[in-house]
Amino acid sequence: MNLALLFDEDFVAPDRAVLRGRRLAHLQSVIKAVSGDIVPVGQADGQMGTGEVVRLTDTEAELRVTLNQAPPEPLPLTLILAMPRPKMFRRILQTCAALGVKDLWLINSYKVEKSFWQTPWLSDERLRENLALGLEQAKDTLMPRVQIRKLFKPFVEDELPALIKGKQALVAHPGTSTPCPVHLNRPSLLCIGPEGGFIPYEVEKLEEAGCQSVHLGPRILRMETAVPVLVSRLFDACL
Repeated sequence: MNLALLFDEDFVAPDRAVLRGRRLAHLQSVIKAVSGDIVPVGQADGQMGTGEVVRLTDTEAELRVTLNQAPPEPLPLTLILAMPRPKMFRRILQTCAALGVKDLWLINSYKVEKSFWQTPWLSDERLRENLALGLEQAKDTLMPRVQIRKLFKPFVEDELPALIKGKQALVAHPGTSTPCPVHLNRPSLLCIGPEGGFIPYEVEKLEEAGCQSVHLGPRILRMETAVPVLVSRLFDACL
């Protein structure tokens, strides 16, 4: 935790916040904070700054908060992911948040098992928890927006063309002849398929909507590896 992310419910006054649970444990066991110490903090969807520990007990830490720094610039990227396996979903969420992705869509695909959509990690509380972990790692405060679409064809036909407008749209597809571009640093949209990739029909539909198929080379990567590799390739800020 390189920054303690503060939510509205943490504030007991405009300049005072109280930490409990995981963040308190980190202060005590990792940072080993004592009264008077200054720690980095940030308000969710707001400014970053510092928090002075003014009171510390076994159950809570009260901070005097000063927020006067802007968070890092978001990536100009809309990231569309086929719903990952639950065992890697948390890590992918945290990675996306740490990389600066703010517009994240989870979609269905032929190779996405129905059981994936039943994971408790899709609840609002768990989504916020894992996105916060990624933001705290990267020292960021702007919470990503996560959209869920469980029907592939209606999403691609009815919503994707509008999302693509004004962006360079790509779909990661091993076997195509076009290598993934580098250092775009402009509004972009990237689709990444499930383990095993999008099926040919899905790739065709994505291309019809305006996406260009690109590859990363001959190696087949797991989604949790493909996400940071592709995003880092497209944007200098992640290198």
